[in-house]
Amino acid sequence: VQLVESGGGLVQPGGSLRLSCAASGFTFSSYAMNWFRQTPGKAREFVAAITRGGADSFTADSVKGRFAISRDNTNNTVDLQMNSLKPEDTGVYYCQAVGEGRNYWGQGTQVTVSS
Repeated sequence: VQLVESGGGLVQPGGSLRLSCAASGFTFSSYAMNWFRQTPGKAREFVAAITRGGADSFTADSVKGRFAISRDNTNNTVDLQMNSLKPEDTGVYYCQAVGEGRNYWGQGTQVTVSS
């Protein structure tokens, strides 16, 4: 099983980034997919979720209206479009797969929002 995040980097406040998570080794369409983030000294924080088929999605209040999650069950990817980024969005972003009584995590990708 592998979840590989990409797309992180350094961006100025107000900018945008698109994160992607490529999944392999399990039946992707049978798993709900989530994005979390973490900063040093803090607990991992929920950011966004999308159901197995992609019909429903949810975002944390802190990112609502700025971030959007989407998935492609053909290519086994889940993306996080992040707009109007703020310094407090800085952190390591992780994707998580949940389903069939299991959950898997990626290694994370660093997002830094700074001028």
